Amino acid sequence: MDFNLSEQEKMLQRMAKEFAEKSVQPRASDIDATGQFPFDLVKEIGSLGYQGLPYPAEYGGSRAGYTSYALVLEQICQASMTVGAIIAINTIPEEAIFRFGNEEQKKTLLTPLAQGKWLGCIAFTEAETGSDPKLISTLARKSGSSYVVTGQKHFVALAPAANLALVFTRCQGEGLDALLIDTSSPGFVIRDPCQTMGLRGLGTSVVYLDDVYVPQQNLLGEEGQGFDIFLEAISLGQLGVAVQGVAVAQSALELSIDYAGQRQALGKAIAQLPTIQWHLAEMVVRIEASRWLVYRTAFLRDQGLNIQYESSLAKLFASQVAVEVTSMAMQVHGSYGTMQTMPVERLYRDAKMTEIYMGISEIQRNLIANHLV
Repeated sequence: MDFNLSEQEKMLQRMAKEFAEKSVQPRASDIDATGQFPFDLVKEIGSLGYQGLPYPAEYGGSRAGYTSYALVLEQICQASMTVGAIIAINTIPEEAIFRFGNEEQKKTLLTPLAQGKWLGCIAFTEAETGSDPKLISTLARKSGSSYVVTGQKHFVALAPAANLALVFTRCQGEGLDALLIDTSSPGFVIRDPCQTMGLRGLGTSVVYLDDVYVPQQNLLGEEGQGFDIFLEAISLGQLGVAVQGVAVAQSALELSIDYAGQRQALGKAIAQLPTIQWHLAEMVVRIEASRWLVYRTAFLRDQGLNIQYESSLAKLFASQVAVEVTSMAMQVHGSYGTMQTMPVERLYRDAKMTEIYMGISEIQRNLIANHLV
């Protein structure tokens, strides 16, 4: 891997940083405090082409690649992890359609997602399933040239804003099916919002599927192939969470450096105290290690390789680093860090979410161990 970024990658990184500082960062605290989905920012993100960075131009993308996607996502997540997560979650159904969709599905469904005209979500988790596909009870039964879907899905991020949902169901035979469902379909009902400690404003909700008719041409891949599709698509979701972990940790480090340079104790800035310097050094070492693990995973995807193993490594490590670094940032800030008016308090809560969503850390360890043995 060439560790030097190309001129195009540097340009995209710089432009994303400018957008994040100008449009996203001033809104971050308000999005977190109100929990309101930032519809206007999503439109701006779509117009900038950030929803289709990895995908070919013929499907609405910019063909910039997965490394560029990670670079852009990192800059936006440094300003607001919620806003960056919107891009990352939308990429999961995009990836599923790009890898498993037929030409018609790519033209009619991937294109508006990549162009930023639509937003997509993923519906896998149920009340009793967690990450276990064997326990999925949402059922898709055939009725003429359609499927009729009945069930409930929990923790569906982006639900209030999504035009298309990638829904995993129990099929009438063996395995799972992956269905692409228009969220305006009768019976697709968004119910209780999920009030989470972090990633507030992501629109995470419970969705009821009450006899939703889905055209047979909206089956993604083959019948019974749903879990394979899930594993492939979620690997990009895990990469996205890893990027979020790096970004929130980097923000916490920068806030800590600024605060330590200004805060006085014993007649000098606390940045001169050995204990504070130890924290800052530990923070930067862990961030750099997780950053290059993330970049390597994106690079491998750019080579067309499967990243299911590597994305689990990146997510597990980067999420741990995010929690550890934001915890150290709280120590640097002392009592002030616990105040809701301070950005580090939001980062602390957001960081914990990276260990939870898109597969908890324990699941990542199982996946990694299974690969090894």
